[in-house]
This record gives sequence, C-alpha cells and structure tokens, in this order.
Amino acid sequence: MRTPSAVAVVIPARDEEALLPACLESVRVAREVLRAQHPTVRTEVFVVLDVCRDDTAGVVARHGVRAVTSRAGNVGAARALGVETAADWAGDRSRLWIASTDADSVVPPHWLLTQVRLAAEGHDLVVGTVSPRPVDLSPDVLAAWHARHTLSDGHEHVHGANLGFSLEAYHHVGGFAPLPVHEDVELVEAMRRASLDWVATGAIDVSTSGRRTVRAPLGFASYLEGLGA
Repeated sequence: MRTPSAVAVVIPARDEEALLPACLESVRVAREVLRAQHPTVRTEVFVVLDVCRDDTAGVVARHGVRAVTSRAGNVGAARALGVETAADWAGDRSRLWIASTDADSVVPPHWLLTQVRLAAEGHDLVVGTVSPRPVDLSPDVLAAWHARHTLSDGHEHVHGANLGFSLEAYHHVGGFAPLPVHEDVELVEAMRRASLDWVATGAIDVSTSGRRTVRAPLGFASYLEGLGA
C-alpha cells in the first residue's frame, strides 16, 4: 500500500490497571515520533476493555485514548472489535494501518514509524518480535527463552503484542477469529496462505511482561511457566 493515511493502535486489556500506563506512555511516544516524520498521518489508540473489573477504564480515560467495551471475555473477539471500531473511525479504510500490541507491553519509540515505512514499501503485514522483561524472570528461565527465540529479521515467531497490517489485508482473510488463544497466529497464517506481502522484522522489538500468572490457556504466561518447569 501507499503510506497509510491513518494508523490505529489496538490494545486488548483485561484487568490491566497496573501495567497499562507504561504501555500507553510508550505508544504516546511512538505516535509523537511518527507525527514528527509524517505530520499528515492521523493516529488514534483503541483500548478494548474486555470484561474488566478493576480500574483499567480509569487508566484509559486519564490517558485520553479511546475505550471500547467488550463483554466477550475472549482475546480474539476483543482484538476484532478493536479493529472494526478503528475502521469506523478512519474514514478512508483503503489506507488504514492497524498496529497491534498488548496492555502489558512497552513498544519502542520507532515502532509506528518503522511500520509505516514498511507499509509504504508495499508490505501488507509486519510481524515483530517480543522479549520478556529480564527483571520478571529468573536467570534460568530467561536463558531458556533466548535459547528458543530469534530476535533478528526473518524470525519465525508471531505475537499479537507486535503486529501491523493493512485493514484491506485483514478483511481479505476474514480478520481475527474469536479464539481464546493463538488468534494472532491464525491471522498471520491466513495472510501468508493468501500470498499477501509480509515481512518478519527484528527492528521493533517489544518488551512484554514476564508474569507467570496465566490469563489465557496455553498463552504467553503458560509458555513461560513451561520454561521454568
């Protein structure tokens, strides 16, 4: 696609009042970096409040971004709702770029700028890397993580905490499935099967929580728990 006319950041959140502030602050910086280089590209942030029982909604309000309420209790459905809300906001859907991350993650300053550059080069999908925060893990678990992960260009990993894609490509494959886990993997595999132009990059590594409390069966926390078993 051409340089996107709008970029929407979609963040699902369930009871994330403690970690969401750092996520939103990092996204704010990434928006400023993008705006400095592309002042005409509109940006907005959509936090999907998925059956939240804490003050996540208050965090969203204090940061001045958009809240979307979901009662699905399902991360795939929450991401999908966020994307469709962003599509309604954008107006020109043909040039909307979606940047996906998670509420317990912190994106680098050049996160959006790099995605926009890759989109302008013709990529429909950008698959980034994710690293757990070292302070959250024991040395043994951290070493096991790095032994199993490549953080360079051409990596094979898929994380909903670090994806970018055009709205047209997203709709072409039917969007996020309402899955409780691996909805990100399913979407990326569908885009690859459809022969869309994609790139796996190590240039925009996202830092994410290394918590071991399981939020989704067989999700990231479960994977870390397995490394420490």
